[in-house]
Amino acid sequence: MFISSAYAQAAAGGDTQSTIMGLLPLVLMFVVLYFVMIRPQMKRQKEHKAMVEALAKGDEVVTAGGFLGKVSKIGEAYVSVELAAGVEVQMQRSAVTQVLPKGTVK
Repeated sequence: MFISSAYAQAAAGGDTQSTIMGLLPLVLMFVVLYFVMIRPQMKRQKEHKAMVEALAKGDEVVTAGGFLGKVSKIGEAYVSVELAAGVEVQMQRSAVTQVLPKGTVK
């Protein structure tokens, strides 16, 4: 009485094409995301890893905390950085963010 009858609709033949067109913007969004965000981040990580592995005694560095200093000792996972005469700090190698040109730190 209050419920109307439901009739089944015939399946359309062009349904796969509309599904592909519906997924196209999603796939395009992931491709753009890869080239804009993911790929540059992986490149930066690779460059940072190479820089940290190439650290040598006497290099002048900037740390993640913003300290400038000279590398005095290098270990497997840690680096000792001399911040001032007689002030030496031990930190993780990954905390080094930048290697400066020689003569920057006086």
